[in-house]
Amino acid sequence: MSKTILITGASRGIGRAAAVLAGARGWAVGVNYAGNERAAAETVAAVTDAGGRALALCGDVAAEADVLAMFDATQAAFGPLDGLVNNAGIVAPGAKLADMSAARMARVFAVNVLGAYLCAREAARRMATDRGGRGGAIVNISSAASILGTPGLDTYTAAKGALNALTRSLAVEYAPDNIRVNCIVSGMVLTSEGAWKMMEDPVIGGATKAMHLTRLGMPDDIANAALFLASDESAFVTGAVIPVDGGVTARMPVPDISAADLSLD
Repeated sequence: MSKTILITGASRGIGRAAAVLAGARGWAVGVNYAGNERAAAETVAAVTDAGGRALALCGDVAAEADVLAMFDATQAAFGPLDGLVNNAGIVAPGAKLADMSAARMARVFAVNVLGAYLCAREAARRMATDRGGRGGAIVNISSAASILGTPGLDTYTAAKGALNALTRSLAVEYAPDNIRVNCIVSGMVLTSEGAWKMMEDPVIGGATKAMHLTRLGMPDDIANAALFLASDESAFVTGAVIPVDGGVTARMPVPDISAADLSLD
């Protein structure tokens, strides 16, 4: 069945991968981006080449007027909305809480939490059966940092933790309107040239790779999970915060004691 879905932060990385996969399913995609018009155009072209339809939507997810405009444009072009992937997000790496400005912290929360909230609110208004909608699915993209403490990422950790909690609350609130809300907890995903370069660092790269039980993630790994949660294939799944992280959150950071001659009684 063809669907209409809006994906935020879709000009590159996970958002672009999700948009292209949606296009391959024949879906119509609203491609939100914040400023890189050329990258957004490339995503639109890739969606079209894959067999779908797409529309580029420039807008700041933390700006209420921008959010309203991009939902209006998506629905005007493609019809009733079926899905939303809240993928847009920013990180403020390298600064401890004592060195973080209030303005920078506010911006991290504005994009990662307020932005997801505004988009989810607008999607729910259009999907809710009590408003004449037909229901739908909202997928939030979170991070392993929302579960595991991460030095230098205090604001990002807190923001993604809030997104996890918001997911559960919205799932309960909108269940009567046939709207499912789920969240993906992502591990390290190589979404940019900078991420690949970081993995070349002998210390950071080695430690990051060692955290994963399988391998480092690629954008398609998260996109596949997001499209599953946005599709009817996951009709029995809602309120879930699902790790798609290569096993990062499954392992305790302790040495392997299986071969040691120890008694822990």
